[in-house]
Amino acid sequence: MTTTPSEGVSLGMPQLPAPDYPDDVRARLEGDAREIIARYPDSRSALLPLLHLVQSEEGHVTRTGQQFCADLLGLTTAEVTAVATFYSMYRRKPSGDYQVGVCTNTLCAVMGGDAIFEALQDHLGVGNGETTDDGKVTLEHIECNAACDFAPVVMVNWEFFDNQTVASAKHLVDDLRAGAQVDPTRGAPLCTFKDTARILAGFPDERDGAVEAGGSAGPASLIGLRLARGETAPARVVHPRGGEAPKDQPPAEHLSSHDAPQETSASDPAHPAGPVAEEGE
Repeated sequence: MTTTPSEGVSLGMPQLPAPDYPDDVRARLEGDAREIIARYPDSRSALLPLLHLVQSEEGHVTRTGQQFCADLLGLTTAEVTAVATFYSMYRRKPSGDYQVGVCTNTLCAVMGGDAIFEALQDHLGVGNGETTDDGKVTLEHIECNAACDFAPVVMVNWEFFDNQTVASAKHLVDDLRAGAQVDPTRGAPLCTFKDTARILAGFPDERDGAVEAGGSAGPASLIGLRLARGETAPARVVHPRGGEAPKDQPPAEHLSSHDAPQETSASDPAHPAGPVAEEGE
């Protein structure tokens, strides 16, 4: 039995060759690519940064970008595609100026990440991996960002926004779409996804103060190191999330959302977990 296109079955016709970059774009990218390749004793080791380079041009890794990488490194497009599809930081379709990733791994999910992700889907009117109509925000759920001390965590173009709530996450994406200044909890200032990709390709971040603002791990992550060095931290009084400190006490310093966790089924009378059987019953 044979099938025809009218039956909705693809005949598997090969794709046409990818179109090349315009001459001026290719010349510019080749100059950058040669600089990247010169850093490595084996040219194929430059593939990862080259993929970031072509991603910085169009906001995602296109077939043209993959062909460009293959040509310069003497690889097949299949070899380039295998790498581009393995790493999640390479986008394979057009995406927004700001990649908003909500961690939904275990700890962040328990601390509110699942609720944040669901709320942002409704708020933005997009699903996982989709982009808003204005091209500003691409929303996705992401795996652990190694920032569990600050759960739930949202990342924008790989910069940290710690201790998020549904309300703060909605405010964050609204500001991004409105073009307002948005500052990460820690780390370098935000830039567009294309600019981020160029930095990841290994080119210097030339924005004033961006390198100095890069910082390192946040205070909650460094407490163990400080204690190991014999340093002691001042006593802190931490008040429940959203609560107000008594007038005779200073405001709480929320180093981590673990200091003031949200109510759970075991602690929230409005949402009881149900009867718990005694041992032996």
